[in-house]
Amino acid sequence: MSNDIKILVITPVKHIKSVSNGLELLGDVDYFDDPEYADILRIIHKYHVIFTNPNKSKVFLGQELLKAGKNLKAIVTASTGTNHIDKNYVNEVGLKIISLTEEREVIDKISSTAELALALTLASIRNVISSHKNAVLGEWDYTKYIGRQMNALTVGVVGYGRLGKMYANYCKAFGSKVVVYDPYKDIYDEGIKQLKSMDELLPIADVISIHVHVSHETTNMFSREYFSKMKNNVLIVNTARGEIINERDLVVFLKENPSAKV
Repeated sequence: MSNDIKILVITPVKHIKSVSNGLELLGDVDYFDDPEYADILRIIHKYHVIFTNPNKSKVFLGQELLKAGKNLKAIVTASTGTNHIDKNYVNEVGLKIISLTEEREVIDKISSTAELALALTLASIRNVISSHKNAVLGEWDYTKYIGRQMNALTVGVVGYGRLGKMYANYCKAFGSKVVVYDPYKDIYDEGIKQLKSMDELLPIADVISIHVHVSHETTNMFSREYFSKMKNNVLIVNTARGEIINERDLVVFLKENPSAKV
């Protein structure tokens, strides 16, 4: 690319110097850390490339917006998921999507999401946040915050792709019994038990960690039917997309099962 290329960045990246410096080598860059939809709609016609990240941008790149970007040639997204982009329209008009989806050499080294899932698991089963708040208030009644040990838990992993596999292995290292449901994989890893259905996983899992992409199949995947089959003190860890869980049904489940956590 030459410096005639105009790039619109709608997610915070200036704090990551390698990214901002790399973009500025490619073209003229305008940074808008958290723009509204109307802001982008008004200016998108000036740009050839839009750079986004679904974790930090609330703007869906849909047909109306992309149509207004009459000079757009490519959408760059710093993510493996692309559900924040209208891919049907993009394919129809021939726009290019550049994502991390196929960059296996790069993403195989990125373990941060799996590590976060483990951190959330440990913090939740050990009641770290609530006990810390209690201590800050000067109260020291530890009996309310006695947690559980990983080596006494059955951890159910839903989705055994890159991140699900990492998380499963972390839990296995802690001595957990790890069971996995993924209908698209044949799993032969030592210490990991593959189950044939969610109906097998839901009733036995003390922890359920979700590692699936958003699709028509997985949107609202976790709804009343699944919640009704879970333990009443289950911990649900979702570091995938929010759309995978039906939030209304989740609220009902949590109200009915105050020992459950998410």
